[in-house]
Amino acid sequence: MDKFEAMRVFCSVIEAGSFVAAAEQTGLSTTAVSRMVAQLEAQLNVRLINRTTRRMNPTNEGFAYFERCTQLLADLEEAEASVAGEARHPRGRLRLTAPIALATLRLAPAFAAFCRAYPDISLDIVLSDNVADFVEEGLDLAIRVGKVGSENLVARHIGETTLLIAASPDYLARAGQPRHPEDLLRHACFTYTYSATGNQWQFEDGKDGNGQPVSVRIGGPVNANNGMLLAEMAADGSGIVLAPCFILQPLIASGRLVQVLPEWKQRRLPIHVVYPTRRHLSAKVQAMTAFLGNWFAEQAPRTF
Repeated sequence: MDKFEAMRVFCSVIEAGSFVAAAEQTGLSTTAVSRMVAQLEAQLNVRLINRTTRRMNPTNEGFAYFERCTQLLADLEEAEASVAGEARHPRGRLRLTAPIALATLRLAPAFAAFCRAYPDISLDIVLSDNVADFVEEGLDLAIRVGKVGSENLVARHIGETTLLIAASPDYLARAGQPRHPEDLLRHACFTYTYSATGNQWQFEDGKDGNGQPVSVRIGGPVNANNGMLLAEMAADGSGIVLAPCFILQPLIASGRLVQVLPEWKQRRLPIHVVYPTRRHLSAKVQAMTAFLGNWFAEQAPRTF
């Protein structure tokens, strides 16, 4: 058994989520993939993957082995590239995840520019507002707004976004203009599934400038896991929405939404590039991380 090939196949199984998908990625038969993993388990004398008729999951030992194998294989690839004079030319598939709205409304030009700068890297982009699991999704890195996720991840700060509150002119004409955060208690306020504060809308400071934070427990007729949907519903006159400015600013600029309580400061959310804790990063992950950091810096003073 070729140990390195077996390790690559095992990592493919974990990243792809199944033996069948790993076989498609590696060009091997499902039987060959299963046999290699079984040989690894026999050699290590430990079960790496729990198999059922419906799904498979790595055991604790399997997950730890996957992390070490991933690092070892990345080091091997970089060593080979260095010897071949290719260390400065990252290549291969880079699988990443990003929030739906941020990627669609702001990051598409950055991804396009990255592809032009690194033609030997192919991007596999998964858009999701949920905090995806790196192992289950087979991710190399993630772009996250607000909470980073597991403490076992490394996060590089690349930017910030401001939260805004907005409603349509029709809604405000019908329901009245809030003058104080507590006025929101009488309004239809939309809630976002993945909000770190739930249905608590927090204000860091008000127009009186006393520096005292205010928190209001809001409620309304709609909860959703997509901020763009909530913004469009607000623009249609259904209620008040709290969302990052990269979602709301275009609708405010077009007049479909009006900012609510603009004199009350909302929280700013950090934007991070996140990747698993590793001693050495692959060249392609380093390339994307540095590229996005520079790209965000060049966008200033554009608001995200």
